[in-house]
Amino acid sequence: MADAAVPHFANDHGIEKIRIGAREFMCVGAKPPFDHPHVFLDMGAGDEKLCPYCGTLYVYDASLKAGAAEPADAVWHPAAAE
Repeated sequence: MADAAVPHFANDHGIEKIRIGAREFMCVGAKPPFDHPHVFLDMGAGDEKLCPYCGTLYVYDASLKAGAAEPADAVWHPAAAE
């Protein structure tokens, strides 16, 4: 159930930074089957969080909706993979 409420993001292009509209999210690395363990990350009061597995820097952007990202293809929907 948490998958529906917590946005998931992936970094298939291996870029350094992804802007997102959420402070609590899941990083999956690259999209399956090349993903790393799916980790829950929380920025707390900050505006940045580095994924400890893939090193992607996620930056909070208040102009984006909660499940949105820049680049847009960084958004991953777990149900789409099933």
